[in-house]
Amino acid sequence: MKRKLIAAIGVAGMMFSVAACGSDDSNSAKDPKDRKDTVTVWLMVDAQSTWPELVKDVNAQFKEKYPNVKVNVQYQQWADKAKKLDTALGGDKFPDVVELGNTETMQYILNGAVAEVDPKKYDNSDTWIQGLKDTCTFEGKQYCVPYYAGARVAIYNTDMLKKGAGLDTLPETEDEMLAAMDKVAAEQGKKDKRFSSLYLPGRYWYAAMSYVAAYGGKIAEYDEGAKEWKGSLSSPEAQKGIQHFIDLVKKYNKADLTKDEQDHANVMANEKAALIYGNGWESGSVIDGENNGNPKLEGKILTAGMPGPNGKALPSFIGGSDLAITSKSKVQDLAEDWVSMFTSEKSMEVLASKNILPNNEKQLEPLKAKPETAAIANAVPDAWFTPIAPGWTSIEKEEVLKNMLLSILKGDSVADAAKAADAKINELINEES
Repeated sequence: MKRKLIAAIGVAGMMFSVAACGSDDSNSAKDPKDRKDTVTVWLMVDAQSTWPELVKDVNAQFKEKYPNVKVNVQYQQWADKAKKLDTALGGDKFPDVVELGNTETMQYILNGAVAEVDPKKYDNSDTWIQGLKDTCTFEGKQYCVPYYAGARVAIYNTDMLKKGAGLDTLPETEDEMLAAMDKVAAEQGKKDKRFSSLYLPGRYWYAAMSYVAAYGGKIAEYDEGAKEWKGSLSSPEAQKGIQHFIDLVKKYNKADLTKDEQDHANVMANEKAALIYGNGWESGSVIDGENNGNPKLEGKILTAGMPGPNGKALPSFIGGSDLAITSKSKVQDLAEDWVSMFTSEKSMEVLASKNILPNNEKQLEPLKAKPETAAIANAVPDAWFTPIAPGWTSIEKEEVLKNMLLSILKGDSVADAAKAADAKINELINEES
């Protein structure tokens, strides 16, 4: 697999060699108290709104060690971060440390925009959550540091479940869950024909691929003989998973089948759904009155592990963020030290106290028994991720999966749609390898 020019992500003429973190010898040899530099850190707004005290505390630790070094933390929005980063990396005002969503990391690794890191310099790196570690790894080398994890879970309305099915908590098996959803549908459907007891949008590819994973299928696999990635949605296992998802959508979704999951929390907030499959934090979105949520549902929205086929839990897509050090940084050793402090065991304790999943299995373990985090924490270890293939994160590939699902809902066979998707995936991967 070749490394592509950064033009592939919108920044022309930039290609960096990727080396282990560290500044030039003249800087790293200085006494920490003699350093007079600036470290620019890009964090997403989640840190500003939910754990600002952690940022403040780490900056204080850093200041104590480097009293004359300034840390410039700049908070970014997810909507435009990638575009801003691409522009910054193509110029002379760029961050030294940048937070990347775990689906973003590979494009920056492949383009040499982020520097190699030494895991031994970071707390609990021997128990980093594998799904996050994988998003930072390419050809056996590590290029970023896991920050925090996330996973998708069942989010349900307890009042509707109690009234319709007489249950206080969501059943643990899919058969029992669907039987309960049938009863809820019968009860709520008397009042609203557009009510979906289980709301799965038709183009929700993250959910569809979870069912693919449940049957042992994959989106794509690496062919060792041909030394290339190949789409594998046509496999019997993948087709079973796709069919299972489609069957659920057709039976339970009484709304627009052509939508994706972007507004499913609002659908639940409007009491048009009893159960959705979403990110753990979306349970808060359902009741957040400032963001189209419904405060009247507070205390009535709970999470649980999503039951899947064959009596097992549904494998979840692993979400989360990583921290990378840019290759262009002239203070990589300082950036490395800041990241080390920000992802230390002490720092991860702060995240865990806020029910945010830490970056390692050691500190994740207690959260598996905590009621507020049990569902999402237990979903992380067996979670799946998109192929670690060059350029996989491009929007085109997500659209391939969405369009495959839509074509099936419009009448194409699963076999034909999966075959067409594989061909398109192969074409896109080969363009970027």
